[in-house]
Amino acid sequence: MASSSKEVLEVAGREVTVTNPDKVYFPQSGRTKLDVVRYYIAVADGALRGAGGRPMALKRYVNGIEGEAFFQKRAPEKRPDWIETAQLRYPSGRTAEEIVLRDAAQLAWVVNLGCLELHTHSVLAEDVEHPDELRIDLDPVPGVPWSQVVEVALVARDVLADHGLVGWPKTSGSRGFHVYARIHPNWTFAEVRRAAEGFAREVARRAPEIATGAWWKEERHGVFVDYNQNAKDHTTASGYSVRPSEEARVSTPLTWDEVPGCDPADYTMESVQGRPDAWAGIEDARGDLTPLLELAATFKKRAPAKKGTGRRAPTMPLIEIARAATKEEALEGLERWKARHPAVWPLLEPADVLVDSMRGVNSLWTRIRLNLIHVPEADRPPQEPLEVDYDPFAKWKEMQARGETPARWRRPADEEPVP
Repeated sequence: MASSSKEVLEVAGREVTVTNPDKVYFPQSGRTKLDVVRYYIAVADGALRGAGGRPMALKRYVNGIEGEAFFQKRAPEKRPDWIETAQLRYPSGRTAEEIVLRDAAQLAWVVNLGCLELHTHSVLAEDVEHPDELRIDLDPVPGVPWSQVVEVALVARDVLADHGLVGWPKTSGSRGFHVYARIHPNWTFAEVRRAAEGFAREVARRAPEIATGAWWKEERHGVFVDYNQNAKDHTTASGYSVRPSEEARVSTPLTWDEVPGCDPADYTMESVQGRPDAWAGIEDARGDLTPLLELAATFKKRAPAKKGTGRRAPTMPLIEIARAATKEEALEGLERWKARHPAVWPLLEPADVLVDSMRGVNSLWTRIRLNLIHVPEADRPPQEPLEVDYDPFAKWKEMQARGETPARWRRPADEEPVP
């Protein structure tokens, strides 16, 4: 039977058109675009509690979870007049008008664009220079069990409480875990990031066997307390965001009583509907960042890189395997490398395989490196030509060489660079 080309829904007093409603977004389960839209309408109160009022980048899965997703910072030029935007200025000096959600109709309209996840900034549209949220991403290295992630989350809760802040936990919908804390918007991005780094180092100090604040990926162990989510240009998936997994897992707000026994697989598009929103009191829990800033000042500052030395020299024996447009291509390259080095591969531990999702101009690409620390020095393979050698900036470089700059990357003539 042919699918309908559109369906009009009545949402929050407005008509929202869902185009291609029968398009399958989750091939194994058959969940469709309309299923996703209806899910977000059902959880709109909770989703807007996390994402509402915040500028958001659009991460669009227009061909479902098996298609290539792409980021779109700027709001589409063709949009209803009831779609709100706010202007953000990035560290590059460029600006972008980004969408701001206020109600369920706007939420449904954004989801119709293919946005499974709600990627919001840590600021409110009324003041885009001062974050009102401290965001902590607990990112386990490969091989770390979920129980250890939960253990670190509980340490994170205690560190926040000891410094006057209330932590609000949620599953990430993937392998990690998120803890947010609402703060008064009195501090700059740099100050919030510095407080977050001090927080990460304190968690690692209290639980050194299971947590780390090490910045370089090859030096990490256990669960990385990722403080860089507080950088000015970063966005994270808000509560109730659907993640691109076949189970349609959801980044789900929890109570702290639920955290010790939680299982990310239990929270899906279907199961979270009707749950009481565990973050219902978050609006009344803003705190003071000063104690965390004072904590950060007690840690020895990391030595800056020496000027004129070029790229950082890794402290671990790293080799690079692939740079690819897709994760699948990168992993295929890794399989070819493994076939050529059958004696080396068994010596590597899960954490020695570094798979990085890298952001290009407007899409993601994948890099794979190997840490050979567990391979005897005499048996370590040298750096070889990459199995896949993709350059995500090739088109941009070609245009630069011709003296061209795409309009979407130009700074408007009346826009001054940031000092």
